[in-house]
Amino acid sequence: MTDLTRLDAILSAVALPRQRFTVLSADTTIPVGLSPLGVALSPDGGRAYVANRGSNTISVIDTATNTVTATVATAGGPTLTVVSPDGTRVYVTLNDAGALGVVDTATNTLTATVAVGAGALGVALSPDGARAYVTGQTANTLSVVDTATNTVTATVTTGPVPIGVAVTPDGARAYVCCVGDSTVRVVDTATNTVTGSFTAGDVPVIVAFSPDGTRAYVCNAGGNSVSVIDTATNTAVATVGVGTLPRFVAVNPDGTAAYTADFTDNTVTVIDTATNTATGSIPVGNGPVGIAVTPAGNRLYVTDNTDNAVSVIALTLVPSHGTTAGGTIVTLRGHDLAGATAVRFGDTPATILADTATSVTVRTPAGSGAVPVTVTTPGGTAVFGTFYYLPAPLLTGITTNGGEPAMGPVTGGGTAVITGTNLTGASSARFGSRTATIESATDTAVTVTIPAVPSPGPVPVTVITPGGSAGGLTFTYLDTPAVTGASPASGLTGGGTDVTLTGDRLATTQEVTFDNAPAPFAVISDQMITASAPPHPAGDITVTVTTLGGNTTSTYTYLDAPTV
Repeated sequence: MTDLTRLDAILSAVALPRQRFTVLSADTTIPVGLSPLGVALSPDGGRAYVANRGSNTISVIDTATNTVTATVATAGGPTLTVVSPDGTRVYVTLNDAGALGVVDTATNTLTATVAVGAGALGVALSPDGARAYVTGQTANTLSVVDTATNTVTATVTTGPVPIGVAVTPDGARAYVCCVGDSTVRVVDTATNTVTGSFTAGDVPVIVAFSPDGTRAYVCNAGGNSVSVIDTATNTAVATVGVGTLPRFVAVNPDGTAAYTADFTDNTVTVIDTATNTATGSIPVGNGPVGIAVTPAGNRLYVTDNTDNAVSVIALTLVPSHGTTAGGTIVTLRGHDLAGATAVRFGDTPATILADTATSVTVRTPAGSGAVPVTVTTPGGTAVFGTFYYLPAPLLTGITTNGGEPAMGPVTGGGTAVITGTNLTGASSARFGSRTATIESATDTAVTVTIPAVPSPGPVPVTVITPGGSAGGLTFTYLDTPAVTGASPASGLTGGGTDVTLTGDRLATTQEVTFDNAPAPFAVISDQMITASAPPHPAGDITVTVTTLGGNTTSTYTYLDAPTV
């Protein structure tokens, strides 16, 4: 089994069928090589470099024309990429070869390969570009490469299955995401030693830093979330629910937004870093993995692994949709925006909350349909795209497993159907603070996989759509039932014995079986049910009681009738 296959096997445990949203789309789609994964931009934003694992190539994209201008031949399964601070070299992990490839950007040729840990996957550079840090997924190592000599100068043992790595803006530390134990290791780059670790979320795969280094954003593929880490204390200060199976996280240059590539949902989730909330999602192609933000912060480049393409997304208006009631916080990005005097959605002015030379943040007015957005400054007026007003969702009911009440075990599992109106494009469903995986969404129903929770009790159910969020429903989690006795504990093989089962949390009993054979039963109270034993050959068997909170078992003995 290849190293990347190991990673895919880990991540596929949380993967579910994909869905498509239709509110927005990528502005441009660029065909590249087979199975593109990592993408990185040159320091001036003029070039994008895409690692195509399936074709052993790197596609070079001219971002002015969004066309592929060169294809670099590599070998060994190119996976993730990073560009040197001076733009002269591209470093690419060659996963199958356990090596780091070095590409000369002047000639677009592979000029060197450096043997590193087996299963080379993540790669990051020190701020001065003097060192490259490469994770060895199979070797459980972090290799430190001197980029002047292209030699490994140190090897750091990390936690199990290291994937992503990032270096703090001051170059003092490297953070390594270890999938094997769902921790992030902290490496002192002066001594090349692990000085600490912390737990982020389930299956942490990629980490990115805010420009000032005070926050780390850890993408948790298993938890469908991003953990926001205070780097002074290495503790989580927030957890942001995103799309399903996020594979990559990137932060824009001014630190005001973070973006995740949500592999299963075929979307990019937009995170407001000021409030640590997901403010919207942008549909892209199939199977997005890598994501990069231009230095100007005005575009995203996203690798669509299944489509063999790269989606280019303009960030002039984020999000570009919201509820008809207004109140959506929207950020417009561009240049020469300082002193903006008016922002209009159609003919209606929005409330300006903040403005700088490169961005204006507003609260949308009420409206309907698709309207142009304009910004007026002392220098004139410009159009910044189209905003789509969408009706707010409304929830009317919830059932589980094809019609049962809105109850289930604390362990989660099974499906729930949330009904209502205006639910098309639902991007998130939450049971209390836990994110449910969306399996499908129509205008009138959202089907989800019920998440697990730490304790029993009622929790609110919330659904977020491009038109806003809706609540008002409750789902009740039940503790596991227990049967403590059966009386009588035995009966004849011909069946018909009335058995009283006592215990606790039995009120929601759905089925009683004797050695998997269904038996007629009646619920007397939360502590007692009665069942009629069906015929069965002589011997000891298991009685199983199934409730909405789970299963519990007891024993029963079938006896042969006496004979003369």
